[in-house]
Amino acid sequence: MNPLLPVDEAIKRLLEAAVPVTDSETLPLAECDGRVLATDLAARLTQPPFDASAMDGYALRSADAAEIGSILTVIGQAAAGHAFAGRVGRGEAVRIFTGAPVPEGADTILIQEDAEALEDGKIRTTFAVTAGRHIRPRGQDFAEGETALEAGRELGFTDLTLAAAMNHAALSVYRRPRIAILATGDELLPPGSAPQPAQIIASNTFGVAALARQAGAEVIDLGIIADDDSLIRAAIGKAVAAGVDVLVTLGGASVGDHDLVQAALKAEGMQLDFWRIAMRPGKPLMVGAIGGTQVLGLPGNPVASLVCSLLFLEPLIRRIARRAPLQRMATARTATPLKANDHRQDYLRARFSTDENGLLMAEAHAKQDSSMMKILAHSDGLIVRPPHAPEAAPGTTCPIIRLKP
Repeated sequence: MNPLLPVDEAIKRLLEAAVPVTDSETLPLAECDGRVLATDLAARLTQPPFDASAMDGYALRSADAAEIGSILTVIGQAAAGHAFAGRVGRGEAVRIFTGAPVPEGADTILIQEDAEALEDGKIRTTFAVTAGRHIRPRGQDFAEGETALEAGRELGFTDLTLAAAMNHAALSVYRRPRIAILATGDELLPPGSAPQPAQIIASNTFGVAALARQAGAEVIDLGIIADDDSLIRAAIGKAVAAGVDVLVTLGGASVGDHDLVQAALKAEGMQLDFWRIAMRPGKPLMVGAIGGTQVLGLPGNPVASLVCSLLFLEPLIRRIARRAPLQRMATARTATPLKANDHRQDYLRARFSTDENGLLMAEAHAKQDSSMMKILAHSDGLIVRPPHAPEAAPGTTCPIIRLKP
């Protein structure tokens, strides 16, 4: 029997085979959050389009108010969207509000707190001004034609605001990876069913699909397929014909009498890269490819399926989608003792907390059975125990994976 593949080597081989998407689509700006920009984005205008006041106050010539106590005559007003039409001359000022164009002739702003109102429309300065103060010069943010967002950038809320400011209503973004999920097993029923003896409710699909969508994928649910070779092969063929980037199978990837998935995949042309990983939970994981479709065979066990999705499927989708990997890894101190580990890499479900010094603490659940979804759902993350890790006393620093990055 082939030796178990180390986790790091398995992830490396999976990601090296990933092919990032190259085709794009144009979407309204409001639908581009989290998408990856496919082309450089240049500004369609200059921002600000004019010298603008950064404060409420008075626009004037700095030469007329270099000393405290200067007297100026207010000749008009400028507000955002309403420019002053005239010119500021010697000894004159224009009442101005934030965002308004600076009138011709003025070269500084005296903020309103530094102006004393006098009779007959005059003001006295209580602060010495300097040229350019409180003025946002034309083009300070960006100039027309300037590339402010480059292709390959994952778009967040600040990027979308910038794109809007540059006068773009729609963007060219890479398409989402297409992921098909196929669950197999005579014992499986959809949620809401009334299971008979020896039947269980299929739950894996929902968590795997949610994680895939969060990573940026478009998900196709192929449903639950009975343990029938012809039906499984038909579902595999449907996914490949649809041109999915990744086919995810749930369960049936081992080589027992009722584990038909691996044989069906090979019959449909899959080239097996590897299967059986030195990890717990998740040992039966399988990786291969059918033409341009990568195949990721996840264990049928619910916890093992989700742990493998976190370690393998999420980074795979983000690589295909051209998104940066999430930083889920961190370190914490153990809150309880941990036993010495065997030849596999363990992922212990754990709760996180902080001690009186603000240090992150990780407490492994007493039970780690990989069929117990409630434990995983009430965990903050996973304690990573490398192969052959020695016994760890409380307070030992250990690597962890956050379920929420």
